[in-house]
Amino acid sequence: MGRWRDGRGELTVRAEDADGSAVRVPLEIAASYRARTKGLLGRDSLDGALLLSPANSVHTFRMRIPIDVAYLDRRLRVIAVRTMPPGRLGLPRLRARHVLEAEAGAMEAWGLRVGARVEVEEETPSGPGLKGT
Repeated sequence: MGRWRDGRGELTVRAEDADGSAVRVPLEIAASYRARTKGLLGRDSLDGALLLSPANSVHTFRMRIPIDVAYLDRRLRVIAVRTMPPGRLGLPRLRARHVLEAEAGAMEAWGLRVGARVEVEEETPSGPGLKGT
């Protein structure tokens, strides 16, 4: 898995049941310090998810909406999922290398839970390029 760049992509959440169905979600990638610092500040909604990388903690100070937060290890496996209201400070997760943020309730609807593994497909100028599988 290489380093991501700020931009857009697609998040794939695979079901852990027998049919192996997948949910694909629009993704924004915040890999630079500036983009990670801005995150979801000042937004009233989010279409899909925001990936902060590298990151192992988040806060919701100055946010307008409650969010779901999923902490991912270096293999993109979910190690914790929390819903955070505005004005909170999340504790750092020792094994976390990336953090996914989405509107509150979205991750449950996608079937994203502890132990699940996600895939990130980053858009490139010449088309989608697969990273982080």
